[in-house]
Amino acid sequence: MFDFIKTQHRKRHLARHPIPDAIWRQVIQLPLFMGLSGEERQRLREQAAWFLHKKSIVCVDGLELSDADRVMLAAQAVLPILNLGFDAYDDWHEVIVYPGQFLSRDRYTDHFGLVHEYEQILAGQARSDGPVLLSWLDVSQSAWLDGWNVVIHEFAHKLDMRDGAPNGRPPLHAGMNAAQWKAVFSRAFSNLSRLAHTGEYSPIDLYAAENPAECFAVLSEYFFETPHAIAEHYPEVYQQLRQFYQQDPLSRLPRVRYRPAFEPLDLGPVAFDPLMNPGILPTPAPGGWA
Repeated sequence: MFDFIKTQHRKRHLARHPIPDAIWRQVIQLPLFMGLSGEERQRLREQAAWFLHKKSIVCVDGLELSDADRVMLAAQAVLPILNLGFDAYDDWHEVIVYPGQFLSRDRYTDHFGLVHEYEQILAGQARSDGPVLLSWLDVSQSAWLDGWNVVIHEFAHKLDMRDGAPNGRPPLHAGMNAAQWKAVFSRAFSNLSRLAHTGEYSPIDLYAAENPAECFAVLSEYFFETPHAIAEHYPEVYQQLRQFYQQDPLSRLPRVRYRPAFEPLDLGPVAFDPLMNPGILPTPAPGGWA
């Protein structure tokens, strides 16, 4: 009964407060949304409108966002949950947007129980205590098909946090195999870590080798922006992400980069083939994939 009432409330709100046609036409033309069907575009529009209703977008440090800016942010934010449902974002409520990259002060407790504080300059941060922090400068440059999208990256972290601290394994859907997820991502993470250590070429941003949580977030960016890179170099990862996000960007996106000029997409040499050469992957380090 509650679900029925909630669905009816959502339908009434969307009917009364749709995204204006002129703004939506501007946003949906961004390369990130290329290849979506008419039905998918309509659902994306509704999800973006609901995002703007349910989430508070707070601008700081003098930043002002137009309605079109807010819709562009929202559309990128809901693309990962297009087929998952809005409830995937129901455990937090606020997005804080800075004009540019911002200083974050954080603390952590080491294994001796000592508390350490540190500062870092960030383009985005998904905080475990609630909000998502974003740099507008980076958000505004994120909808190009170049494998880099701060919005998708941070919202992937939020999906990862639904069952606790981010560890590279978000709550999986019924029918997905947790052991298979762990094995596939462990192999990819180990390979990326080796490339980072040796300085060899990588078709994937080696920030993915930072830790399993960043690996999942970075690979999510590539999944939605340059899926060919994952499908060719980490095909098992692509299939896991396809099952998790319940989307297949490989079938709708071209094999090109858009940022912003047209250029051929060179994915580089295949780093490894886990099916043909499983022995070349290093053993995951202790404390690796959860």
